[in-house]
Amino acid sequence: QVQLVESGGGLVQAGGSLRLSCAASGRTFSRNAMGWFRQAPGKERDFVASIGWNGGSTYYADSAKGRFTISRDNAKNTLYLQMNSLKPEDTAVYYCGASDYAGTYSHGSFYKYWGQGTQVTVSS
Repeated sequence: QVQLVESGGGLVQAGGSLRLSCAASGRTFSRNAMGWFRQAPGKERDFVASIGWNGGSTYYADSAKGRFTISRDNAKNTLYLQMNSLKPEDTAVYYCGASDYAGTYSHGSFYKYWGQGTQVTVSS
């Protein structure tokens, strides 16, 4: 059974940093794209960042460029999201997704597996 488990969320002041992790189990995703999405209350799930199978290609939403960094450790089957200069509008539940494909994808339909989410709250 495939599982994705996010961790690292919490409450942080504006301007602070958090590092999210997503540990995968049940199968390896070393040849697959992975990504981060987020969903704020009352809003749809939005794309944040994606990374190709070997980490060589990354793609960010405009809101994440220059502040967030996506990375992966295939040996640990783990995905990361380093978030710096956090803003109150970054407050959301953050989800990791894993694809059966190898590229970088901003649309949720390319991701087959999802974690349960981790809450990030940024206070002003």
